[in-house]
Order: sequence, then structure tokens, then C-alpha cells
Amino acid sequence: MTAWDAAQAWPAALPALVAAHGAVVRVTVVAAGGSTPREIGTAMWVTGTGILGTIGGGTLEFDAIRRARAMLAAATPGAWPRSLRRYPLGPTLGQCCGGMVSLLFEQMGGTEAESPALCAHDLAPAEKLWLARPVAAKAAPRLCAADADGVPASLAAAMRRQEAAGRPAAVFAADWFAEPLGGPRPAVFLYGAGHVGREVVAVMAGLELDLTWVDVAADRFPDPMPATVTPVVAVDPVRIAAAAPARAHHLVMTHAHALDLDVCHALLVRDAFDFLGLIGSATKKARFLSRLESLGIDPARRARLVCPIGLPGLKGKHPRIIAVSVTAQLLQLWSDGV
Repeated sequence: MTAWDAAQAWPAALPALVAAHGAVVRVTVVAAGGSTPREIGTAMWVTGTGILGTIGGGTLEFDAIRRARAMLAAATPGAWPRSLRRYPLGPTLGQCCGGMVSLLFEQMGGTEAESPALCAHDLAPAEKLWLARPVAAKAAPRLCAADADGVPASLAAAMRRQEAAGRPAAVFAADWFAEPLGGPRPAVFLYGAGHVGREVVAVMAGLELDLTWVDVAADRFPDPMPATVTPVVAVDPVRIAAAAPARAHHLVMTHAHALDLDVCHALLVRDAFDFLGLIGSATKKARFLSRLESLGIDPARRARLVCPIGLPGLKGKHPRIIAVSVTAQLLQLWSDGV
């Protein structure tokens, strides 16, 4: 998985959010120490009547929503109203976590949605860019590279360290906050729209990833289709597998074992994926490995086939249990940078 996680790429969604709700407040965790509900970079949106996302719930989130709505009620003309608040979770809020969280409150309306820095993001989605801004100043954010001029040296150094580590995450330094933007999301290809496939989509559809769902007939897909999923009707799903982008994650669970084998074979021939999971038992895996050997797939490549799928030790054959288990398996891999 690329480290440039588009979960952070919220600017493209801001115009529609403002159009639907008017001014909104983005509440972001910019610093965290000790035991805390969510990590740095986690954000939620607060509108006059609702919220989108979560920073961990509980008293912290309740107080953040109250303050965000007070910010909306007291709005005055001027771009980029911001405020920073530090929460010692135990002494201030009585939460058992016991850690410390700093929240950045940013009010955004039509003016902010039209900021050149936010609009420019769509022009270079594959670049390694950062959205940086001072937390206590009414100044537009800067869209910049980690080595750009105009940001504090300590912030730029922190951004470069994140890039060197291979998994860039949001950083807070010198009273500036920066989030990595750009780059593709994890790509998942799911082959099969049967009972388990539908449950996998139900679990994964709300995650920040590019989910392509492949089957042989349109009527096998549910209606309506989740907006975050790309359905592909393919008479020969093997062609989709053979043309899939490198480093994608593949889950194979079609209606036929012969088709499962053909898809796995096509992927193993290319050997350009990050994960290949096949639904089934240890017996099915043994049979597939034998067939793949006869098809000329060498031992090292055959060893990359994961079957059964899901977290080891998690029992249960209900489709939803399998879906949750394999989703957790992929999340663990992505957390480890695979």
C-alpha cells in the first residue's frame, strides 16, 4: 500500500459539504500523548445540526461538538477562523484514558472551499504534497512539498522525517499543522458477488480505499450499489486480474472454483500484487497449490496465496464474520505498511 493515504484528502469533498450544510467546522486531533481515543490527524466535521466522522466519542467529542457549534454561531466575516484547545483527558473531562489531546477547530465556508490551495489539490493527485497552516492565524493553508519555503523549519523537518519513514502522517510543530495529501488509496479487487462478497462490500464500503468489485453478470450485484464501490461486469474476470494495477490487494471468491483458480493463476503469473486471498479451506488450498504447480507456478509464488482468508484463530463461517475477519486482516497489513 502506498503511504500516501487519501483518507486525508478531504479538500475535494469540502465544496459539496459546504453546499449541503453551509459553514462547517473541521475538528482535528493535532497532538496526542498517553492513552487517547484517536490518533493525530483524525478529524470530524460539525455542522449546525449534525456531525460527520468521529474523534473518539465520549466527553471529549461532546465538548468538541459544543465548541464547534459555538464557533459557527459566532461566525464573523473573514477567512479561516481557527482555534486550538488542549484537553488533559483525566483532569479536564474525567475520562479514564488519562492522556492529552489537542484539537484544532477550523471554520470553513464558501470562501475557504474556494481557497487556491484546496482547489489545486485536484490538479496533482499523485504528487506527494502537504496541506500546512498555522493553527492560531486566519491564514489560508499552503499546499506544498516537504522541502518548500515559507513554512517553519521544524515543521518542514518533521514532514521530511515522515516521508523518509515511508508512512507519512500528520505533523504538528512550531504552531503549524500539516497533513499529507495526494496519492492513490489502497486498491482492493474483489472477485465474486455472492453472499460473502456482498458482506465484504458492506464492511469495506465505508473505508478509505479504492474497491473494485468484479463479477460475470450485472444482476449479481446489489441495487443500489454503494457509491464508494466500482462494479465491473466481466465475461472473463481473468482479464481484469491480468490488468490490475501493481501492488493491489485481491480477494477471490467467485461462484466457481475453476474461475477462482484461473484468477489466482493470472495474478501469480504476474506476481505484481501485495496480497492474494482465496476464500476456502485448507483442503481447497492444497488442491489449488497442486494445480498451480502443474501450471508452472514456482514454490515462492505459490507460497504467496493466502487461504483460508481472515485473521488466524477467528472462528465462524457466517459471511459477515468472514467479511469482518478479512477486512481486519487487510487493515493489519496496511497498518504494518504492506
